Amino acid sequence: MTYQLYATMASGIESITAKELQNLGYETRSDNGRVYFEGDLADIAKTNLWLRSADRVKIAIGQFEAKTFDDLFEQVKALPWDQYLPLDAAFPVAGRSVRSTLHSEPDVQAITKKAIVDKLSTVYHRRTRLAETGSVYPLEVSILKDMVTISLDTTGPSLFKRGYRLEKGEAPLKENFAASLILLSRWQPDMPFVDPTTGSGTIAIEAALIGRNIAPGMHRKFAFEDFDWIDATVLADAKADAKAQEKPDQELEIFGYDIDQNMVDIAKLNANEAGVLHDIQFKQLAVKDFKTDLTNGVIIANPPYGKRLSDQTQARVLYKEMGDTYRSLKTWSKYILTSDLQFQESFGQRATKRRKLYNGRIQTDLFQYWGRPVWPRAEKAEK
Repeated sequence: MTYQLYATMASGIESITAKELQNLGYETRSDNGRVYFEGDLADIAKTNLWLRSADRVKIAIGQFEAKTFDDLFEQVKALPWDQYLPLDAAFPVAGRSVRSTLHSEPDVQAITKKAIVDKLSTVYHRRTRLAETGSVYPLEVSILKDMVTISLDTTGPSLFKRGYRLEKGEAPLKENFAASLILLSRWQPDMPFVDPTTGSGTIAIEAALIGRNIAPGMHRKFAFEDFDWIDATVLADAKADAKAQEKPDQELEIFGYDIDQNMVDIAKLNANEAGVLHDIQFKQLAVKDFKTDLTNGVIIANPPYGKRLSDQTQARVLYKEMGDTYRSLKTWSKYILTSDLQFQESFGQRATKRRKLYNGRIQTDLFQYWGRPVWPRAEKAEK
């Protein structure tokens, strides 16, 4: 059976997730912060395992227009719920409504739940209350401009929860957001990579996972594993296929630095849990002390911005140190994430490009400084 699937992600990341899906072999369509694609059970497992930038993979069970609660009730009830929910299914319904006639989210949730209960009670010939003691099937009713989407979440806890973060710092970057920054940079595994303010190591760890081609969902659980219509072999086969694509012999030059030795120790702990500690060189080092003879590299930094340091002046001193330190690295590309709109003045250079991104609820800008790599010329073939 082929399902209408879609991936959700943070605002500003849509094109990255779409590109990931296209690289996995899917035709995509982006609409209102979602990237739609089609697939079967194997594709549900595959995309949950492999998507680095997304939050969740959902099945769109139904989409329709509704401006009254009667419309909503009847159209929800008409959906083939017995194909998705067994008799004992626990099915919590989350609700969202944006710029729609049916604007009361609690009422939208309640009506949707009642319609599903009525349908299942009819199909399963139940006159008493449904037990809901079985596996959890997380549902959502989302209404945008009167267009309703009823979906089943196949992921469970967000895909950023890779399972390797044992410890964290004060303001950790979500794993899928860190991966998105790397994918945006177009870094390749044969290029040096530096995370100069590594904190708990997330950016460096995600780079190593990309470099080794390790599927980010290999060590976590998914909601669909408990669905009674998805056999355990589906995920087992997807994991076996992903394992066969890993590149254990890939040589990597990935460096994670932090001024705080305690954070370096935490980063090492997390990297070890992710299975990539031997791929990353962690070291206590201040930004201003960074030097390298390597060329054609990528620097991605998530430095403490004013909100985290509670001292914007101190943050801007760090930005200036970055500018002074990186200015001579002509062949390197630098990507710095911050919410400080005056960053360029402190850094001392106008960015090649700026991209607006949301780090959680904090609006940030990714300041991009593109380098000019110098690649060795291929030797001319002898005639």
